[in-house]
Amino acid sequence: MSSSSTVAAEKVQEPQGMRKNGKQWHPPRKAFRPGSGLTSYEQRAKTRMATVAVKAREKEMKDEKETERKQRVQAIKEKRAAKEEKERYEKMAEKMHKKRVERLKRKEKRNKLLKS
Repeated sequence: MSSSSTVAAEKVQEPQGMRKNGKQWHPPRKAFRPGSGLTSYEQRAKTRMATVAVKAREKEMKDEKETERKQRVQAIKEKRAAKEEKERYEKMAEKMHKKRVERLKRKEKRNKLLKS
């Protein structure tokens, strides 16, 4: 019982009295210790490894997002090209006979296959 009451008493700070500069609303300052924030080499190495892992994961996620975006753009381009081709054949069909347009289509497909 007595040990828990002493712990509670230690946590509560006694008032320091009035500050000399008159700024009582500021929290009490602690002594300046420049060496207190230094970390060991192992801790720095661990944090570096963690940041490297995080950056690698971020890069991986960005690459995935970029490939998905490129695929969407490519699909849109292919759809537009197919639509233009269809419109072109429809215009040709207005002027020429249907069978001749079909022959030209087959011929152009063969040329496309030879080029690629």
